[in-house]
Amino acid sequence: MTDSSKDKPPMTAGLDLGDKYSYLCLIDQHSGEIMEEGRLRTSPEAFRRRFASEQPMRIAIEAGTHSPWASRVLEECGHEVLVANPRKLRLIYANKRKTDQIDAENLARLARVDPKLLYPLKHRGEEGQAHMALIRSREALVSVRTQLVNHVRGAVKSFGARLPKCPARSFHKRAAEHIPEALWPALGPLLEQIGSLTQRIRDYERQLEMISEEHYPESELLRQVEGIGTLTALTFLLTLEDPYRFAKSRAVGAYLGLVPARDQSGDRDPQRRISKEGDEMLRKLLVGSAHYILGPFGSDSDLRRHGEKIASRGGKNAKKRAAVAVARKLAVLLHRLWISGELYDPLYNIHRRQKQQEEQEEVA
Repeated sequence: MTDSSKDKPPMTAGLDLGDKYSYLCLIDQHSGEIMEEGRLRTSPEAFRRRFASEQPMRIAIEAGTHSPWASRVLEECGHEVLVANPRKLRLIYANKRKTDQIDAENLARLARVDPKLLYPLKHRGEEGQAHMALIRSREALVSVRTQLVNHVRGAVKSFGARLPKCPARSFHKRAAEHIPEALWPALGPLLEQIGSLTQRIRDYERQLEMISEEHYPESELLRQVEGIGTLTALTFLLTLEDPYRFAKSRAVGAYLGLVPARDQSGDRDPQRRISKEGDEMLRKLLVGSAHYILGPFGSDSDLRRHGEKIASRGGKNAKKRAAVAVARKLAVLLHRLWISGELYDPLYNIHRRQKQQEEQEEVA
């Protein structure tokens, strides 16, 4: 028996988490034989009763609604927990004989052979999860408000009128005087609801400001960059959680799905769109910040010059490609500022080249 095999737990488990019941499959680490199969209720109490008295084992679960608390409970019971990335597990999601029992067995066997096959994820802590819930709740209200605003605008257009352009936060005030009288019974209550949503969104934003100041002082480093506000900075910190997860800052762009996907085989290596992996909300926030940097209110910076250079090449969707490229650079920059704690210099590359040129002239 090798030293590495001695370090492995004697048992490997696959746990397919369901909303009410979860299916368990226990496999002997050495022989690969199924030692136990069954189901248990999906609740912290049931998990503690089942796993608290067990010898330490390796347990594989899939990322999902219940996986954050489940992974914490299982780790408290002394077990090694692997949270599998479901988007990577073709063996499970593309299986034509897909049942909860088979999924649990496949998870256990993958964890037994090589944990890297699960593409394991790391869940944020309970406090970070609670703070992220505030951000996502705000995002849900913004989405609902947008739908209501679009509905009101569409209804007014159907009567031959138009509402003025204005920010969503002031829509309920600006739109009131332009709504046809015949539509007031239908749209008046919606304007009140939009105003209420706007107030709730502001309440969330104030909470996020307080959380940022009290719990995440490093967010100030990120807000040095033009176009990065509290929401984007806090979402970035909570999504990455541990900056030292990445050996290089450049890896953050790929982690957030801002680099082209690859489908290389032999001599075939087609150009593809960005992978769009990782957190969708953070990716949208970074792209929104990139649009601000490239927009009419953005000041001169290395990021803006990089985007303008790409946009100047022309072609279809040149501006969109420039925004994505700036968002990718922005993700790398924010991670670097977080790690180093440096003051941000918007024209760092320009100043560095000027300094190098001056040094060369002095030598000459």
